[in-house]
Amino acid sequence: MIQITAAHAGQRIDNYLLTHLKGVPRSLIYRILRQGEVRLNKRRVKPSDRLTAGDWLRIPPVRCAAANDPPTPSARLQALLDAAVLYEDDRLLVLNKPAGLAVHGGSGISAGVIETLRVMRPRIELELVHRLDRDTSGCLLVSKRRSTLRWLHEQLRDGQMTKQYQALLLGRLPQVQTRVTVALRKNQLRSGERVVTVDPLHGKPAETLFGQQQVWVQSTSSGQSPGQVTLAQVTLATGRTHQIRVHAAHLGAPVAGDEKYGDAAGNQQLRALGLTRLFLHAALVRFQPSPEAAAVTVTAPLPEALAAVLARLG
Repeated sequence: MIQITAAHAGQRIDNYLLTHLKGVPRSLIYRILRQGEVRLNKRRVKPSDRLTAGDWLRIPPVRCAAANDPPTPSARLQALLDAAVLYEDDRLLVLNKPAGLAVHGGSGISAGVIETLRVMRPRIELELVHRLDRDTSGCLLVSKRRSTLRWLHEQLRDGQMTKQYQALLLGRLPQVQTRVTVALRKNQLRSGERVVTVDPLHGKPAETLFGQQQVWVQSTSSGQSPGQVTLAQVTLATGRTHQIRVHAAHLGAPVAGDEKYGDAAGNQQLRALGLTRLFLHAALVRFQPSPEAAAVTVTAPLPEALAAVLARLG
């Protein structure tokens, strides 16, 4: 039995358990939550429920992995993240996360962004404020204080934080400004792969605004045409898993390079233009570092590899 202090007030229960139960597999943590073995004030809880100071949390006995020395991120990875800092103050930092790098370890990944940062800055209580898909690049917020984490989560919940992306879509938007509000449901396949589907009945509310920036009808060097291709500015009103990718596919204009929800034929044709990754980039984030501070806007330039694809489109 653990009594929650003010330092952990507002934190999701699953995130608290992941931090508190070091060495316990994520799958086991979510299993004991599903089976009702974790109790908050004697009640069953969901992973998304949040803690309040003074709550009593019951955690059942669990088997931890054998204690091993934590993996040491390579000097190259540490240098890469050190150079990727876009903004930093005494409360938080914003990274320009490279594509292909997971935000945290797990599923065969020994060290992601947060584990590497904790090695680089061992005396600071670093926590991810939000997540980016492994194949998505751009602005990623990391807090240095528990109070800052709660404050930034409050802005996320209240829609006071702006997150804008750039995405190349295989197709054309129905309108220059297209708002998608279909609900999304997260599913787990037997293989452990996470898949998100449109589910108006059982899904969670999700809202995405797609703004058309440029449209091309372009043939590849082989003479094959990828059809209409749209560069879009995408603004998130909610932050569901794979939200942009699933909403774009729902419109019939999936994100270029998306192997899970995308168009295999269109992706194949765009590879001739040098697109070898998901064309989704977190280009801008706007937030208040603290309640008394002015809003801060941080931008991440489009990676050279993606800018080169746009240049080849003409």
